[in-house]
Amino acid sequence: MTDPLLVSVPGKTLRKAIGDIDGVEFVEWDFSGPAPRSEFDIVITPYMGATDKLGVLAGVTTRLVQSQSIGYDGVDEVLPPGNVFANASSVHETSTAELTLALLLASQRGIPDFVRAAGDGRWAPARYESLADRTVLLLGYGGVGKAIEDRLAPFEVNLVRVATRARSDERGQIHAINELPELLPQADIVIVGVPLTADTTDLVDDQFLSSMPDGALLVNIARGAVANTDAILRHAESGRLRFALDVTDPEPLPEGHPLFALPNVLISPHVGGATTAMMPRMARLARRQIERMLRGDEPENVVLRS
Repeated sequence: MTDPLLVSVPGKTLRKAIGDIDGVEFVEWDFSGPAPRSEFDIVITPYMGATDKLGVLAGVTTRLVQSQSIGYDGVDEVLPPGNVFANASSVHETSTAELTLALLLASQRGIPDFVRAAGDGRWAPARYESLADRTVLLLGYGGVGKAIEDRLAPFEVNLVRVATRARSDERGQIHAINELPELLPQADIVIVGVPLTADTTDLVDDQFLSSMPDGALLVNIARGAVANTDAILRHAESGRLRFALDVTDPEPLPEGHPLFALPNVLISPHVGGATTAMMPRMARLARRQIERMLRGDEPENVVLRS
């Protein structure tokens, strides 16, 4: 008799969403204590704060560690040796792109001002920036970037795509990141969606922001440390630029931080993937990984081998 595939899940909600699979035994483990078994075929990590807890895998034999996040910055520093790590590509792209468009449209059309006026009981009509006919620079062209591009298509923007290296595809030219000094002065809107690496930490610094034209909007849905908070604050307090930030550095942004009070800054608390779409999509990814392992196939989304 073949031993069942042993899969750990961090909680009952995901366990229920995955459902029963023949030949698979599920064990609930949320990383808050020692591993309940010494060996697992697949370990699915908790959604939030999992990176700091990966050390609990020391002494545990695994075939796959499956994250519930797309980003995996810092994992290489804490993941014990001998593990295969996969990210959650395919789970969060759609919801993150939705939030990006929501932040962008809210900022362009003055929604925060309308909400503040309504809170004061005031009727406050005004003319705001359009999204149509604006030049939008999309910095980062992975899964999230492509999902954002798809959703921008009906809004009649001039889209400028920027990735690590220059290339072209069926939609035209993709610029290299070293072209930013020439591209930023032309951008009405900059959307930042790059992964956090040593090369992208503080990428959005004073020089970057100074290259953007007066009144431009920067939307950050990447990681907080991609942008320098002091530089953002200087350009926001001067009123020269506008910002829509789903991520900040530090995170959470401390209570009473001056960015909260600025009318040209819109902040959401890192909720790009936090929608009702997440759990069903995460369950589908988990099932695919389990089924691949049962067939003897390689897992998808592998981003690191420690």
